[in-house]
Amino acid sequence: MNPSPQSRPRTLVAGIGNIFLADDGFGVETARRLAERDLPGHVEVVDIGVRGMHLAYQLLDGYDTLVLVDATARGEAPGTLYVIEHDIGGGSLSPGAPALDGHRMTPDAVLALLGTLCAGTGAEPPRRVLVVGCEPASVDEGIGLSAPVSDAVPEAVRLIEELLNNGEPGESAPRATADGIST
Repeated sequence: MNPSPQSRPRTLVAGIGNIFLADDGFGVETARRLAERDLPGHVEVVDIGVRGMHLAYQLLDGYDTLVLVDATARGEAPGTLYVIEHDIGGGSLSPGAPALDGHRMTPDAVLALLGTLCAGTGAEPPRRVLVVGCEPASVDEGIGLSAPVSDAVPEAVRLIEELLNNGEPGESAPRATADGIST
């Protein structure tokens, strides 16, 4: 007996970023290229761009794994890729947090909002959250990725495919925790 499609663990890959801020468009471009690939049926790829509020509400539909793809400044050479395992425990907005801007929500703010939404609706957040990040060269105003970040996009697609197929990245990408310690 085959499990129904709805009972299979679902994975959402979300490209995040602003294409008008140069390398901040890394996540959007990577998601676009990944969507052209032949992926397993339980994987959904979306271009979230700057619509963080939309992502939080989409996650209420129930996903086992969330892969966020974003420009991630961690101090390495531009084009360096990272795989960061996000600690999903305790994600909620603090009582004194400023009002949310649906177009300027960082992944941390999205996950905190998701925790609040899940508590209010009874939905379950993803059990696993990974960030596939790329060190930007520039996030100044401008359209188009820098050469090192553009060159990293195909490698990021390959890395995400490995994560989707095996659950773990290959040896080529640094692993890091949410607190920034490489593993």
